[in-house]
This record gives sequence, structure tokens and C-alpha cells, in this order.
Amino acid sequence: MHCHRAARQAFAKARRYALRDRFHEGWRSASVLAGVEKAPLSRMETDQYINDRYAAIEERLAVVRKRLNRPLTLAEKNVYGHLDDPEHQDIQRGISYLRLRPDRVAMQDATAQMAVLQFISSGLPTTAVPSTIHCDHLIEGTTAPQDDRHGQFGGVADLEHAVRTNKEVYDFLSSAGSNFGIGFWKPGSGIIHQIVLENYAFPGGMMIGTDSHTPNAGGLGMCAVGVGGADAVDVMAGLPWELKAPKVIGVKLTGKLSKWSSPKDIICKVAGILTVKGGTGAIVEYFGPGVDNVSCTGMGTICNMGAEIGATTSMFPFNKRMYDYLVATGREPAAKVADAFREHLRADEGAEYDQLIEIDLNELQPQINGPFTPDLAHALPEFAEALRTNKWPAELKAGLIGSCTNSSYEDMQRAASVARQALAAGIKAKVPFTITPGSEQIRATIARDGLIDVFQKVGGTVLANACGPCIGQWKRTEIAKGEANSIITSYNRNFAARNDGNPATHAFVTSPELVTAFAIAGDLTFNPEEDTLVGADGKEIRLEPPHGDELPPKGFDAGVETYQAPSPGQVNVAVDPNSKRLQLLQPFSAWDGKDIEDALVLIKAKGKCTTDHISMAGPWLKYRGHLDNISNNMLIGALNAENGEVNSVKNQLTGEYGAVPAVARAYKAAGKPWIVVGDENYGEGSSREHAALEPRHLGGVAVLVKSFARIHETNLKKQGMLPLTFADSADYNKVGPFDKLSIHGLTSFAPGKPLTVAGKRPDGTTYEFTVNQTFNDNQILWFKAGSALNAMGAAKK
Repeated sequence: MHCHRAARQAFAKARRYALRDRFHEGWRSASVLAGVEKAPLSRMETDQYINDRYAAIEERLAVVRKRLNRPLTLAEKNVYGHLDDPEHQDIQRGISYLRLRPDRVAMQDATAQMAVLQFISSGLPTTAVPSTIHCDHLIEGTTAPQDDRHGQFGGVADLEHAVRTNKEVYDFLSSAGSNFGIGFWKPGSGIIHQIVLENYAFPGGMMIGTDSHTPNAGGLGMCAVGVGGADAVDVMAGLPWELKAPKVIGVKLTGKLSKWSSPKDIICKVAGILTVKGGTGAIVEYFGPGVDNVSCTGMGTICNMGAEIGATTSMFPFNKRMYDYLVATGREPAAKVADAFREHLRADEGAEYDQLIEIDLNELQPQINGPFTPDLAHALPEFAEALRTNKWPAELKAGLIGSCTNSSYEDMQRAASVARQALAAGIKAKVPFTITPGSEQIRATIARDGLIDVFQKVGGTVLANACGPCIGQWKRTEIAKGEANSIITSYNRNFAARNDGNPATHAFVTSPELVTAFAIAGDLTFNPEEDTLVGADGKEIRLEPPHGDELPPKGFDAGVETYQAPSPGQVNVAVDPNSKRLQLLQPFSAWDGKDIEDALVLIKAKGKCTTDHISMAGPWLKYRGHLDNISNNMLIGALNAENGEVNSVKNQLTGEYGAVPAVARAYKAAGKPWIVVGDENYGEGSSREHAALEPRHLGGVAVLVKSFARIHETNLKKQGMLPLTFADSADYNKVGPFDKLSIHGLTSFAPGKPLTVAGKRPDGTTYEFTVNQTFNDNQILWFKAGSALNAMGAAKK
């Protein structure tokens, strides 16, 4: 496919940003970078340099400082330092739509399929910025013998099974990555966020990733934002990335963590303060003397789980802990150039925040969050009473540590220090206990240092270097679906059915060391700071607080090499038209130029409706590259306000009840547009763009809710849908499940201009109310073209 001039010009512009020194020698001589050794972007990209990225930031910030004439927060320095046009860009926190130039793109295998399919549609030969694919989501974890694994279970058996069953998808991603210049991390490499932290993240950089926990790289001072695949395609195609100028929430840390408290407790505490939507539209910026008392990977944990408060991302200022981590992971030149650039890697004195939170680490108690939501925080001393009061199952059925959130060497050391104490007393875990290394490097290092041996002796099962149960890839056969039970994890997210597909599982989130202690006790009312365990000799023991090295004293062991470098233009990429896993995309229809009339209400969703409810993960992950097949999971987890049931809505054409996707297909076949009506913070959770693609594919035209989660609202716009919010949230109650809704005002669609919804009830009575929209001029072009991808194609022509 040949590229037209407009697309090639955009592509060439992005390459210039990425590859060449854009500045005059006079500017360079004044730069803090003068004379500093060149630092490669990574060991895989030795022809591109962090120094050049810093020089670009320096120049842009010089322009922005003259314009704003005030102290800047760290978040502002990073974001404004990546502006496409700093001279003319409107800059107002929470208002302006910024056009930015990220330094790189990262994609996990589940979302990469659709992103790569969209990139193929763009017709461009190679990506404009460094990009990578990481095979971590399609590996199903097992904790009991499985027939399809020859009676085996655990990491080795699960990886072999995944490589066999996902061969078609892996071959497609591998060949597409090679052909289009995208680095490919094979199955078993590790979780995308841990791989990024170990290899690609650098202080002051900006990246976007097709996973909501991309902010993990904030632990290395990077502005790393989770996005949908369509945003990734824009950046890979050389177009600026659009982001509403974030507000900045400051979190001041003082004091020092001690005893059983850990970095995980900081973000669990923040989640309890801000709730799952308190960070929406903002970057959370940590600062204060307490920052220097948190490890680099601990900062990564905090930033990772910051996705659970709806934040755009979270960030820490550059410090000695980051410097040491860069050196330990083989990036000493990057550490040195960041140290030279440090004045731009921290907030200015006097910088102001839109909201300020203060946490004294000396007083911070261990936190346990849940169940069913990551912001329901309990301090450890209060947790047992909360279990009794709420009648949550106190008997523990499983403990799981690791994942992208808590799988660092330090995490594993601290958990192992608890396990060693149990072993010394002749005690083993009383419940299934799983350990997920975050990367091959972590796995190899903890194997060398004896930690895996400790975990296995205490009764643990080591899973593959992949997401596994954290994202629902857990083939849990020990508990029947519907059986109420409790599990505790060191993961980041714990919505109903998130981990094992069982809505009756009460999932709690805490630190790896506390998970280990609970797994050994088998009882969630156990408090390791106060209670005792009975050893094999009948004597009582009290667990000592955990300890662990921040970095391995013997250095990291890289383990098996799992990276595939690209070979642009040398590999054939093909998709079998009969495939059940992959499907080339067909463009969505452009807007017909008219208002929407008499759209049917497909479902009026009640309460929490996350992207897991809209497009479930787990077994559905295998269809992430096939839009029509995965659309059969659309909204099957949403609670229907009309009848209190899930996946059961009335087909208004036949009067019969059916599955949500089936009714949507019937409306589409009949040429009837439909609308989803929802509640607060609709679409919170994963960056999953399929949650936006599926409604569009099955004939939806709008989603009308009280409020949206940030990423999902943008994803809907990218696919040509209308994300609308009630101007008065009470109007949610006016809409009946069998009403017909018309949307007026589209013929004069403009930024900031409300639209009108006219409702018609089955009895013939009518009503009308105002709805708000957040489209800007560019996004309105997406709507009119039918999708952002269509708009890109129109620009080429």
C-alpha cells in the first residue's frame, strides 16, 4: 500500500524529532548537557540518544517558561517539554488539548493485535518512534493439575501451553513487528511494565502504552500514560498525540517506612483518599523528603497502581534511588546524563498544585484494600473487624504475589524473608500460594539467589513471567463459580470476577509480604504485627518484620535472551481470512450529516461498569485480534437496571429477552441505531479499546452516562462514537429501558456546545434534557469521518 504525501510528511516530521539534533550550536553550548557522554535510548536502540531528547525538552521549556512566567511542577516540565508546538500551543491545566510528541510506544500482546491491524491500515512502512510489543497477556496461569497440560501446572507448563495455543497470534505479532520496525519481546520475557522499567524507561521521557498500568515507568521519572490502541497508532504513524492538559495533584511524603509498611501501602492509602475517580484528569506528582526513602521499584509500584484512581499518570522526581537502579540495569550512561539534567527532572521551588495530600511515612500503617474495588482501604489493625462487620469470608483460599505491580527483586526478597521464618518453624502455607516473576531477569535472579527454592519449599507455585491471574488469566479449578471465598494478592485491581471469573470471589489487595504472611496463616483476621503462629514443635512464634535488598548484591542475571530485533520490510505479514483469532479491519461508516433519531436503548447499566464489564478479559483475550468474534462479549458483565440481571436485555423488536450482544446484532441488522445509558465513572479500569470498538461494530452510536473514566471516553471518540454526559445527573432517572432517544444539535456540532436529547416513552409521552460533550475540533473531525483512523486516511488523500 502506497502512502500519500500528507501521511509521509507527518511521518518524516516525527522521525526528525526522534533521530536528529534539532538545535543550533549556540543553544547547545548553553545547555546543561554540554560535554555529557551520549546515552543510548536502550541497548536495543543504540543509534538514538537520551541526550537529544533532553535537548528537545530544554528548548521547549525555555519557550514555555517565557510564556507562563511561573514555577513549574515536575509533571508540567515533562508534559510541556514534549509539546509539538510550544510557541503557539494553548496551555491551561484541565482545559487545553495539548498536542505532544512522545518518545516511544509500548504494546502488550492482547491490545497490540488491534493496534498493529490499525497500523497496517495506515499504509506506512515503519513506525515513526521506537515501539515494542510484549507477549504477556495471553499466558493462562494454573494452580492445579490440568488435562490440557498433561497433568502439569505452573509456569513451565503454562508457557508451553500458551506458545502452542497462541501460535497464530504470536507469529502475526512477530512478523508484523519485524516488518514495521517494532521490537518484539517473546512469550516468557515478562510483563510489559517490568520490561519497560528494566530497559526503556528514563527520567524525563514520555511514552504511551496500550495498557492502563503503563504509569509504572513513573518510578523512573517518566511520564508514561496508558492509552487505547488508536492513540498508539497515531504516534507510530508520526502524528502528534492529543491529551487534555492534566491538572496536578501533589502528594508530599515525609518520614520513613518501617516494620511491615511498604511502598504498596502508600498508594493503597492514596487510593482510599482519592477514590477510583479522584485522580481523573490529573497527574499525581510525589515530592518531599520521604521520596528519598522509597526504592526505585517501590516508586514504580506506587505509579503502577495509580491507574486505580483514574489518574492520567503518576511521577516521581529523579533521585539517587533511580540513579542506582539505572546503573544496576546496565544503563550507567543514562544515569549520568539524567544527573546532569536533574534541574529539569524535579519541580521548581514554589510550584503550585491543584490539590495537595500529605502522608507521614512514619505513621503509615500497612493497608489492605477491597473487596471488589481498589479504593476501599483498611489499615491492618482495623481489617479483622471490617471482615466481621461486613461478613466477608475470613478463611483465606489463595494468596498471590508478583504481577507488574509488585514483582521487583526487593518485593521478592521481603516476601521470602517472611517465608524463611515460617520454614524455620516448620510451617508451610495453608492455602495455594503463587509467585509471578515480573520478567525473565527477575526470575533468573531470584532463582540464582535461592528465593524460588524458598517459595517452593513453603508450598508456593511459581507461575510464568506473565500477567496471569492479575488480569483474569487464571484457570482456577479449585473453587466452583459462584462459591463465596476470599483471596489476597499484591496486584493492582480487584473488581468482581477480575482474577478468576468468579463474581463471588472477594479479592483483597496488599503488599507481597503481607500476602505471604496471610497465606501462611490461612486466615485474614491474622495480624502479623500482633498475632502468633504455632510452629511444628507446638511453640508460638511471631513473625519479624520483613526485610530485603533493594537491588541484588550479586547484580541482575539477565536469564534467557527473549528479544527479537526488527528487520523492516523483510518479512511477509499475512492474515488468514478464515482465522478465528485475527481479522483485518473494515472502515466504519462516516457520519451521515444528520441528527440521530429514535435510537433504541440497548441497556441502561446500573452501578459500576468497568471495561471488564464492557469487554471481559480472561478467556476472551484470545479474540483480541478479531473484532467480530470478541464483540460477543460486549457488555455481558453490565448490570441491567431494568431487571437486575446481567447479559439479559429485552429486544424491543421482538419483545423477547436475550444476550446483550445478540440484541445489539439484531438492532444492527434491522438498521436501528442504539445507545448505552450508564452511571458514574463509566469505563474505569483497563485501557481496553475493544470496549469502544465493540459497541461501534455492533451498531451503537452513543454512550450517555453520568461521568466517564478518561481513557474510555477518548477511546469512544476515536471510534466515531458519541460519549455524552448528563448535564444534570438526575436526568439518568428520566431514561427508561425501552425509550427511544434522539440526539439533536449534531448539525452544528462544536467544541463546548451542549447537545439535546429528546426521549420518547412507550406510552407516547416525551421529555428533553441537555447533555454535555468534550469534543475538540480535531475530535469532531474523527466523528464526522467515522473514526480517527478514517480521518487519518482522509488526510492522506
